[in-house]
Amino acid sequence: MLVLVVRNNSNPQATEASLILGAYLASQGIDHALVESRDLVGPAEVGEVRRTIENGVDLVVVLGGDGTILRTARQVGTWGVPILGINFGRLGFLANASDDGVVAIVAAALAGDVVQERRANLRIDVVCEGEADPWGDDARCDAADAEQPEGPRTFFALNELAVTRGANGRLIDFTMGVSGAQVAQMRGDGVVVATATGSTGYALSAGGPLVSPGFGGLVVVPIAPHTLHSRSLVTSESDVVEVGLLDPSEGAYPREATLFVDGEPLQLPAPVRHVYVRRGESPTILLRYQREGFYEHVAKTFF
Repeated sequence: MLVLVVRNNSNPQATEASLILGAYLASQGIDHALVESRDLVGPAEVGEVRRTIENGVDLVVVLGGDGTILRTARQVGTWGVPILGINFGRLGFLANASDDGVVAIVAAALAGDVVQERRANLRIDVVCEGEADPWGDDARCDAADAEQPEGPRTFFALNELAVTRGANGRLIDFTMGVSGAQVAQMRGDGVVVATATGSTGYALSAGGPLVSPGFGGLVVVPIAPHTLHSRSLVTSESDVVEVGLLDPSEGAYPREATLFVDGEPLQLPAPVRHVYVRRGESPTILLRYQREGFYEHVAKTFF
């Protein structure tokens, strides 16, 4: 058995907990590897994490807050490896309370005395300027496609994708559609597409609904739209949400937008044309220790 421990290295409590946990796992003859959360953003270290996972990780223990869990899920969220979060952050909505101590919580997980929650995640496909759009009106299969730059680019998110105004701070014009049907054309700060898990994050702050974490569809919430006619959408599990950035030649504001995946900005080689968001094929598995109900947690956190 191999346990991967991810700790928030900027939190002294998480660091201390990782030392206690390491000693416990060693005493039980259980192999473990330790990764600091800041290393998950560096390509070399991420490659090392992937190699560790490919060698066979049975459990990932995250010592930190929701942000640390989201960074970890970006690496292991589609591999079927269960993630046990233990909160040493602030909100900790995705993590378990640390009151009982890391040893008791991890021992319960190793014994199977926890609840598995299979959370829907997002597959995000981004098409930039100058790239062929496999799903758009200009989709084509001819020799010219071989000359197109690579694309679309695919990203993972457990919480949400946010399409927001760019560095110039100006509003953006965009279209919003679901599974081929255009729903709206808007001008505003952007739009959030979230999972049920992400409905308690940015989408909630933008005025979206709270959604039970077992729901497999998507939540679509415009951000500060410049209109009196705007509502959030909740889609079915099989729907694809389509966001298109309008061309300035059509009288729209310049197509300068920034994309954030679980709070991290995407570095893209050209302006974005279209974004397609759907439910990922493989769920992310979170482990819940002494499970508190979703609505009880919501009542304590948000009301």
